Formats: sequence, structure tokens, C-alpha cells
Amino acid sequence: MELRGTTAVVSGAGSGLGKALATALVAKGATVHGLGRTEQKLQDLHTELGETFIPVVLDIAHEQAVRIWVERTFRGATRLDILINNAGAGHFGKVDKLPAEQWREMIDTNLNGMFYLTSSMVPFMKKNPRSTHIINIGSILGKVGSPERSGYCATKFGVQGFSGSLAMELRNVGIKVTCVNPGSINTHFFEGSGIEPHDNMLHPKDIAHLIMQLLETPDNMLVDEITLRPLQPRDPKPNTRA
Repeated sequence: MELRGTTAVVSGAGSGLGKALATALVAKGATVHGLGRTEQKLQDLHTELGETFIPVVLDIAHEQAVRIWVERTFRGATRLDILINNAGAGHFGKVDKLPAEQWREMIDTNLNGMFYLTSSMVPFMKKNPRSTHIINIGSILGKVGSPERSGYCATKFGVQGFSGSLAMELRNVGIKVTCVNPGSINTHFFEGSGIEPHDNMLHPKDIAHLIMQLLETPDNMLVDEITLRPLQPRDPKPNTRA
């Protein structure tokens, strides 16, 4: 896909990987609808990137709000080429200590919100005569379990299954679906998890660069899944005792 002139939707665009994705898409000449819950972060990014970044304050966990926004934005002549389901919530801890509201937040954001956006946008993507592309941001923790991350793993395993089924369902109508499964990323996502960011973690700009390459593959080439890991996952400067 030639990215110049395309229209993209990126959820969770206000920070971290979502911000890096929006920045990379705008640099490629795309118009980006950046979704997020924090207006100031989105406005700051709009100031930084210019008029081709359109800030949208929207909680994707609210189905009716999502469906109303999609219908109002993309009905008529407005084209839709790319959807990147990036927004995510993560809470970590022992299963008997995990509050039910945190479990529900992960389900609502990581699974329900992705479904609301995707199911609302696919009808518009089907109308596009060119091939279109859905990128779902999964996780290595959607491929293997990890202690004290049961809720997060459950949602990311769900993203994996949703993506695989969707790729088979939509390929014959010209819509690509790719599940990107990164390992630990150097963002604020892990705050409160006991995992301290360090230099050997994956960096958002590097992942965004790879996703641009996925989007730019030939129309008849489908990469349905890709897993990214730090080559050396350990902290290069571990704490040492004097």
C-alpha cells in the first residue's frame, strides 16, 4: 500500500506506541484520526504533527459512542484505509488479589473496544476499491502464559484468536489483518507492574517503523502474524551491591 493520501485510525494515540504510530503515518503522508481518552495529550500531538493529525477524544470501551463516531466520520465520500487497534489496558497481580473492576477494564479495552471499532469500520473498508489493512496490537503474552498476568494474558490470547479468524474472514474482500505481538516496550505501560523500563526493551519508534513496512507490503501479500522480541531482554545495567 502506498501510504501517502491514505486515511488511518489509531486507537490509544496519545502516548507510547500509539503516538509513535501516528507520528510515523503522518510522516508518510497519511491523515490520522488519533483516538484517546486524554484530550490534552491528543491536542499536544496535534500541535506537533499538524492538520493531518485529527484528535478524537473517545473511550473505545463505550460501544454506542464508538459506533456514532464511526458513522458520522466515514459515511459519504470519506475513505478509510487503515485501522490500528492499539489501545490497551494492563493490570498485574495474583489472581486472588486482582480486583474485578481491573479485570473488566482489561476486557472492555483490549477485547470489547477492539471489537466495537473493527465491526463498525469493516463495512466502510469493504467499500474501498483498494486493499485495506487492520493491524491489531497483541503481545507475546497472547502466546504464552505468565504468572501474575492472568487477566492481561487472557485478553491478549483473545486478540490473537480474533485476529486469526478475522484474517481468514476478510482476506477475500481485500482487507488484510495482521496481529503484531511485541515483547516488553519501553513505555509507561508497565508502571505499577513491578517491571522497570530499561534500555534493552523494544522502543516504540522501532515497532512503528516495522508496522509501516507491513502496511507498505504489496496488495497481494498478507503477513497475518509477527512476533517481536528484544534480542537481549535483560536490563543492561542491573542493580549491584557495593
